Amino acid sequence: MTARQNSHPGLRRASLAALVGLVTAGAYLQPAPLAAQAGGKATFTKDIAPILQRSCQNCHRPGSVAPMSLISYEDVRPWARSIKLRTGLGTTKMGVMPPWFIDKTVGIQDYEDDFSLSEKEVATIAEWVDAGAPRGNSADMPPPLVFTAADKWDIGEPDLIVDSPPVTMKANAPDWWAALPPVPTGLTEDRYVSAVQFKEVSSLKGSTGGQFIFHHAIHALVNPDPSRNVGGAGGGGIGSPHEVGRNAEFFDPQASPLMRAGSQLAFPSIHMHANKEDTTAHLRVAYKFQPPDYKPTRRTTTLTLGNGEIDLRPMQAGQEIHLYTTLSQHSKLSAFEPHMHASGVKMCIEAVYGGRSETLTCSGYDHNWVRVYKYKDDAAPILPKGTLLHITAIFDTTPANRNVIDPRNWQGLGHRSIDNMAIVFIPTIILSDDEFKQEMAARRKHLNLAKGQASLGCPLCGFEELPKTFGTSATNQGQ
Repeated sequence: MTARQNSHPGLRRASLAALVGLVTAGAYLQPAPLAAQAGGKATFTKDIAPILQRSCQNCHRPGSVAPMSLISYEDVRPWARSIKLRTGLGTTKMGVMPPWFIDKTVGIQDYEDDFSLSEKEVATIAEWVDAGAPRGNSADMPPPLVFTAADKWDIGEPDLIVDSPPVTMKANAPDWWAALPPVPTGLTEDRYVSAVQFKEVSSLKGSTGGQFIFHHAIHALVNPDPSRNVGGAGGGGIGSPHEVGRNAEFFDPQASPLMRAGSQLAFPSIHMHANKEDTTAHLRVAYKFQPPDYKPTRRTTTLTLGNGEIDLRPMQAGQEIHLYTTLSQHSKLSAFEPHMHASGVKMCIEAVYGGRSETLTCSGYDHNWVRVYKYKDDAAPILPKGTLLHITAIFDTTPANRNVIDPRNWQGLGHRSIDNMAIVFIPTIILSDDEFKQEMAARRKHLNLAKGQASLGCPLCGFEELPKTFGTSATNQGQ
């Protein structure tokens, strides 16, 4: 239930009152008293507080990024109507809180760190608000959460933190692209990274609930000794690009990426966006390491698909851009991260193999919250080589999409937020024939599949042997 960031103007987190205006016509733009009604069963202490603790308070607390605290009953009650509105929008709609946009009617539903609300929880909030938001019995109140600090990291206590050079944007400057010079990481030994998280540190922190000027930042690790680079001559980053509103990224325990000793952190491409106030900010990058004796047993890569042939007509909803790729190796998809711009509203990934077609994931999209969805290990798609992946990106250029600054304009490919992109990042583990069979056997056992029975995201899981047309591929393990 964290506050979102406005893409125009200025990638900023505004007050919830202003945000509600993005999705409704002003009925609940300010905290308002509620008329008590009889007969309501849900209470704050017994039913609402536990929901807020799990899905809202990490951001909605004093000193954090959200514009209001949702800790105590006195904090929450003035915003009850707005909370009902925002949680009841539907999981794929921009503006929904908390900002987790997976379509719960189709595809895989098991993801790491899923803090979305169930249908029952959404209904409970609505029941509570309609009953006048009663406090309830103080004895039912759960113990308060203990937050270590406002700058708490979702990955736990980092092992290494690296700051980018600062960037200053004037209040009404146009979008700006640049590269930042590399900075030393200070790492003295090779280490494998289990998780990474980016935070923007701004000169305006605490003044208006958090304002941001970094739209995205492509990053890379480079080394003065080119032979020590990871990811080719130009170096490779740990994880996908940083993007506004993005959550932390956790890597598969079997295939964590390597950071070399002596590496420098570089930003070959950043996209800056003014927020109506003179702002200086930098990115703070936190890394969590695997134990020193860790060795990967799988090889990982990131499938990156994009389509530059974007032709979006003005004032039209439901416009589609399609992306395709055929897997050349057996693959286990670790995560799904859609990237569009202001007109984007939804993206789906479909797998087609042997006459079988199934939707793996559909997620709504809000340009203010670019999320990465990591599959739980026992639900991650295990796909044979030859599988066709079909990505559908859906755009809305009508006034109903409040992220679009002027719905009368044609839109094509471009770097500005008012232009558009259709890109997807899919972190993937590459599997040999033997590794593929091992993964299928584990899934078959977990799901108790009968012989020949398929499962969502694993079309061959019911078979102990691969079709002969696959041939044999060499095992490719480690880094």
